[in-house]
Amino acid sequence: QQTQGSSLGDIDDRLTMRGLYLLCLGLLAPVIEMTSMKDCGHGYLKIGSQCVDEDECDFENPICGDHAVCTNTNGSYYCNCKPGYQTYPRTFNFTLSSSKRCRDIDECSEVKDLCGPNSKCNNFPGSYFCTCKPGFKPSNDKKIFNATQGVKCHDINECEYERCGENATCHNTSGSFYCTCDPGYRLESGPIHFTNGSCKQLQCDAFLNESSTMQVPVELEQTLAKLRNRCLELSKRNGNMEPVHKDLLQILLDAIDRFLSDGSLNNNRKVTALLSMIEHALKLLGYLLQDNITKKSVQTYVTMLVNRSEVAPDGPLVLSASDIQLQSDWATAAGDSYLGIATVSLLSYTNLHTLVNNYFHWLETQQAEKFKINSRVVTVVVTNPHTANLKKPIILTFSHLEVPVGNQTCVFWDSNLDGGAWSSSGCTVVKSSNNHTVCSCTHLSSFAVLMALYEQEDIFELQLITWVGLSLSLVCLFISILTFGLIRSIQSTRTTIHLHLCISLFIADLIFLTGITQTENQVGCAFVAGLLHYFFLAAFCWMCLEGVQLFRMVVLVFNTTLRPLYMIAGGYGVPALIVAVSAAVHAKGYGTRRHCWLSLDDGFIWSFFGPVCVIIVVNAIFFLITVWKLAEKFSSLSQDLSKLHKIKTFTITAIAQLCVLGTMWIFGCFQFDEGMLALSFLFTILNSLQGVLVFTMHCLLSRQVRDEYIKILRCICEPQKRTYTEFSTNQFSKSQVSGTMSHTGESHI
Repeated sequence: QQTQGSSLGDIDDRLTMRGLYLLCLGLLAPVIEMTSMKDCGHGYLKIGSQCVDEDECDFENPICGDHAVCTNTNGSYYCNCKPGYQTYPRTFNFTLSSSKRCRDIDECSEVKDLCGPNSKCNNFPGSYFCTCKPGFKPSNDKKIFNATQGVKCHDINECEYERCGENATCHNTSGSFYCTCDPGYRLESGPIHFTNGSCKQLQCDAFLNESSTMQVPVELEQTLAKLRNRCLELSKRNGNMEPVHKDLLQILLDAIDRFLSDGSLNNNRKVTALLSMIEHALKLLGYLLQDNITKKSVQTYVTMLVNRSEVAPDGPLVLSASDIQLQSDWATAAGDSYLGIATVSLLSYTNLHTLVNNYFHWLETQQAEKFKINSRVVTVVVTNPHTANLKKPIILTFSHLEVPVGNQTCVFWDSNLDGGAWSSSGCTVVKSSNNHTVCSCTHLSSFAVLMALYEQEDIFELQLITWVGLSLSLVCLFISILTFGLIRSIQSTRTTIHLHLCISLFIADLIFLTGITQTENQVGCAFVAGLLHYFFLAAFCWMCLEGVQLFRMVVLVFNTTLRPLYMIAGGYGVPALIVAVSAAVHAKGYGTRRHCWLSLDDGFIWSFFGPVCVIIVVNAIFFLITVWKLAEKFSSLSQDLSKLHKIKTFTITAIAQLCVLGTMWIFGCFQFDEGMLALSFLFTILNSLQGVLVFTMHCLLSRQVRDEYIKILRCICEPQKRTYTEFSTNQFSKSQVSGTMSHTGESHI
């Protein structure tokens, strides 16, 4: 058994050793195979028992990159960059690595002026190409070339073609060109040196047109002709225009000095012609200026700024001449259509204000004030042709000639106002002090500052006539009211009309005397103006009713009286309606700065003059018919002549009354016009004495009224005989009344 056990143990050991051997052989087999393959070397592949070269360039992904060419060699490979690419630093026959990659060669940067003069090098991946710069063309007439072809870029002479148009000169430059207007012409559009624009002749005929559109003095016409001739000479010059514009400026200033010194500017049309000539000349000179200029003369001080640039100028500008400063901006001077030049001219006159210190009637039509120029007159001119309504207003600062005593008004000379006059349209006062006034204006012209003087004092003689005349009228009207209201023997429709006529005039005159100048309280002044409007209209309406009554007396045989209700409606209702409508439409028209009367603004005064004119016309028609009918009745022998004579007297009295009151208000239309002193005296006299005239015509000239006055005076002077005369007086009155009724029928009139 022991021997048997030993045999089994040997068998197990042998089996274990064989297993280990086989295991080691399996692990070493791959190593042995790889060792056999390495025997072919790097860059080779063993195919079977042979080593074959490996083609590295045949890989699916290019081993040298996108911009290189791969070259296979026996057992290896190498890379070279494609044309237009290189490695940095530059190498050849390299193998790929992180530092050796092919990058684009920028030929345009590496070689200066690669393509030659006047050309442009254009790089692109892997190569480049050349083109000529604008204004040049290649010698081979091909747009694209390279440096190796020997192509040259030659300048194109644009002036060989019609590039600048008429009245302009073409200037060729290297690679480009520009145009300039011929002497005597200016650009219609574009900068000084332009490539696309047209030239327009200088407006020399503007000077000739100025003398043909209005009557101007011979001296001024000669100056205009001289300026025009100088202007025309510019189109014949081929050189510098500097002496010409200086010559024109000197001619202009000499002319201004002469006209302002010899007193020939004696009317507004001459002033308009002179200022218009100055504006034309300054605008023409603006186109010729090369630099800023300032020049003085005896009567003027002129400053001109010029801005020549390729693009329209912008930004603020400040210009001063004598005691006046202008603030504006270059955009205003240039305008929307920039002409390549923008100029601003400011011309101040030494004593023009003394020659045009009137022509304020267009201002005084709006407000009854007296004005005086309180600054030097200045003319502002720019190259912008559209200055009637500026987008941005200009600012003018004026120094006062004297310390102001009233409100200041900014004005300009408006040539459209009846040959020329001062107007404040478009100009406002920004601020004012004792020394300066700042004005803002939305247009350009000749400007000044007006000083409102103290309220125009009424002439002493007119005041005296008004006070004495109105006081006397009030007394006479009061007596007339007592006469027509209390004396029964004269009561009739006609005397009723006279009674209300006198009441209306009495109240109107009393308010006029006491309230016409009470302007301190605006509301109270407006109320006074409304009352005057009402009662003066009422007086005219009662006058119209008198004309209607006389017409009925002559034309109608029966029912010649007017109903009291109709008379009240016509005499007081119609004026009330007119005043109510006027106040509703324009309440601010009642009361002015100087008087409690109707304002002259917006034609509001015609709310009174209009009805008055209508009443006068209607009354005149009635009186004409009445006179015509009276003439027919006088020619008939069957008529009661005594009655007709009495109606004739009434008619003549009424016509005289209408003429007096109507004529008075015709003169009243001119009460506020300058230079109408005589008409003011006539209006004041008639207005003050209208009560006296009414009393005289309707009372003193009436025998019946005079008899009643005599009876009253006898009763006052002889009171002790009252008992004795009472019976006879009553009898006399009764007989008089009966006589009146029987012979005239006046009580029914």
